[in-house]
Amino acid sequence: MKCVCLYTSPRKKGNSAALAERFAQTVQNRGTEVQTFYLNELNFKGCQACFACKQEKDHCVLPDDLQQVLEAIRDSDCLVVASPIYFGDLCSQAKAFIDRSFSFLRPDFKTSSQPGRLTGNKHLVFILTQGQPDEEVFKDVYPKYAQFLKWEGFGQTHLIRGCGLMAPDDASKNQELLNQVDMLAEEIVNG
Repeated sequence: MKCVCLYTSPRKKGNSAALAERFAQTVQNRGTEVQTFYLNELNFKGCQACFACKQEKDHCVLPDDLQQVLEAIRDSDCLVVASPIYFGDLCSQAKAFIDRSFSFLRPDFKTSSQPGRLTGNKHLVFILTQGQPDEEVFKDVYPKYAQFLKWEGFGQTHLIRGCGLMAPDDASKNQELLNQVDMLAEEIVNG
């Protein structure tokens, strides 16, 4: 099994990164090959709406650091997107990545029974953290992105969500949240 883990937060040691690291370590300990990317350290643009991925090529044509990420995802069985919630949504690095994942949709995605180019009914794990303790606030973030990514080929979507995490190390001290991460990692590895 292969897993790609995207750390999208500008904080390398923040809450979303801590949970993603825990997930990656757990699946790696069970024999999964894990490839990690810190999006904030990569040089890439958002989608340029050039539609080359729908007209000329079957992949994104922008020549930047995100090419290696998109290729790794094509070859993976599981994608982890770990993001803090900023201003009621994913952080900008995560959003820019998701916009670029538009290249995973076929040209006829609006009418096709199989709109995505990705194969294998991949797992998608969203790890979302927020300082806001109320679980009702920002609960709309996951469903809208999970649905879009489902069309691309991520048929099995999962959510780990940490609320009320203010200090950068709050997630690593929250045993209930760490247990959720471990249980999901085990479930995905054991299929």
